[in-house]
Amino acid sequence: MKQIETHHCFGGSLSIWEHQSTALDCMMRFSVFLPPQAVSAQKASQKIPFLTFLSGLTCNHENFTTKAGAYGAAAQAGLAIIAPDTSPRGDDVCDDPEGAYDLGKGAGFYINATAAPWRSHYQMESYIADELPALLAQHFPLDLERQSIFGHSMGGHGALTLYYKYPARYASASAFAPIVAPSAVPWGHKAFGAYLGDDQKLWQDHDATALLARAEAPEGNAEILIDQGLADPFLEEQLKPDLFKAACAKHGQKLNLRLHEGYDHSYYFIQSFVADHIQHHAKILKRKDI
Repeated sequence: MKQIETHHCFGGSLSIWEHQSTALDCMMRFSVFLPPQAVSAQKASQKIPFLTFLSGLTCNHENFTTKAGAYGAAAQAGLAIIAPDTSPRGDDVCDDPEGAYDLGKGAGFYINATAAPWRSHYQMESYIADELPALLAQHFPLDLERQSIFGHSMGGHGALTLYYKYPARYASASAFAPIVAPSAVPWGHKAFGAYLGDDQKLWQDHDATALLARAEAPEGNAEILIDQGLADPFLEEQLKPDLFKAACAKHGQKLNLRLHEGYDHSYYFIQSFVADHIQHHAKILKRKDI
């Protein structure tokens, strides 16, 4: 693992790292924010809780790192934040032959591809859920027993689906403008058709609304926080939060779905409410200390 850059930030540190991923068979980059509490924790051989933020289509680790404005709130809460990339990278990694933004590089959808040619590199679920946290725990004072996950758009889809797939791993989940039912929208049809093939039954394993219907004891899960802008151009065709809201009501999942007049799909939207998400996770992770 190689450090690319490091900066003092809100009394802690923000660093960019590069490593060779086994799951993805390519070089990957990610950012790590460590709050000031990490220094004293490390000296005392203790570990701190952390969040993983999953970004949306066309993004990489830099978007959240430089645009979200999250680190002041994270420092106050004593939480580390990890921002990984959204897909495998490199000249050997296949991409959409037409250069589309919603398939291939920048559009990994946080699933393990099973169809050729994508399956040789596009194993993002294994990378996010298994490889990256294990690597981080070797090098930073991060507590794998106290981690939560959140994301934006495609990353919101990733956060919600991984939360349901790995209930013992993530204490909580939240999302900004998530793709809550990819099996029912054009973005999901295109990506899942390519990565998983035409059998739509297999798609349900990567659809938050479908996963909720079969989640173990959803009434015991932490409340999920979702923020959605009502001026989001993707709201009606691609995001469809009402589908997830209905599933939550039916299956006993606590949900705080907040709809905001005038807000769009951008990082200005994320900046406006990211502190609320950090506080949401901090309260839940603090309860895990007991």
